[in-house]
Amino acid sequence: MSGTLYLVATPIGNLGDFSPRAVETLETVDFIAAEDTRVSVKLLNHFNIKKPLVSYHEHNHISAGQSILARLLAGESCALVTDAGTPAISDPGEDLVRLCAENGMEVLSIPGCCAAVNALAVSGLPTGRFTFEGFLTVNKKSRREHLDSLKNEERTMIFHEAPHKLRTTLDDLCAAFGPGRRIALCRELTKLHEETMRCTLGEAVAYYAENAPKGEYVLVVAGAAPRQEAAVTLEEAVAQVLALRTQGVRLKDAAREVAEHTGLSKNELYAAALNGKDSV
Repeated sequence: MSGTLYLVATPIGNLGDFSPRAVETLETVDFIAAEDTRVSVKLLNHFNIKKPLVSYHEHNHISAGQSILARLLAGESCALVTDAGTPAISDPGEDLVRLCAENGMEVLSIPGCCAAVNALAVSGLPTGRFTFEGFLTVNKKSRREHLDSLKNEERTMIFHEAPHKLRTTLDDLCAAFGPGRRIALCRELTKLHEETMRCTLGEAVAYYAENAPKGEYVLVVAGAAPRQEAAVTLEEAVAQVLALRTQGVRLKDAAREVAEHTGLSKNELYAAALNGKDSV
């Protein structure tokens, strides 16, 4: 019988956020696949968990994934962990999940911390619809194209950024979205020096020009304002009414229909169209 792959979310700073179910899962699996075994062993030691560790990360995920799959097919169970947060989210763990799914393996998620969701929750920006953009590429052309594609994005956008790249990223966001766009800069989430700064992009650029960025950041950026349909002039609306008339629609009904989708007065449209019709 095949084994199970467990995706175990780990704390993003505060060890108190590690759930009892997560601890129990790590205690019961046959082995643990870790992004960095040196980081994960500290977590395991804190909870007195003794399990074999294997390395699974961006640079070995193809070969390591096949090795883990073989062990799962042989009946062993595995817990996948990252250094912090939820495995497979903006993480090579997604490839292991896909590999397991293609081979009919059971994959279960043990929920826990996710920096992006935590930041969104405290941002003060709309949370009903959002898009996770992760880390922006360092390639200038690809970076510009990525941000250009988001200029009309109306959902709240979430980015991750390292402190040494923050100033450049803020400059690029400001250039793409304008200095007046709202942003929440959430740093060191769940840690001792946790802080959320809510301001505009222009204010963030100015602040960090004078202050050195410290800690890992999640940037929550407001989406674009909903696009408004271009206003229709009375003359254009009357033309629409008369066009409907040529299709056999009664003048009164045509005026009502055009009024509904333009916001103009039905009576004004009727009178103007009537005059236009008489003048033809």
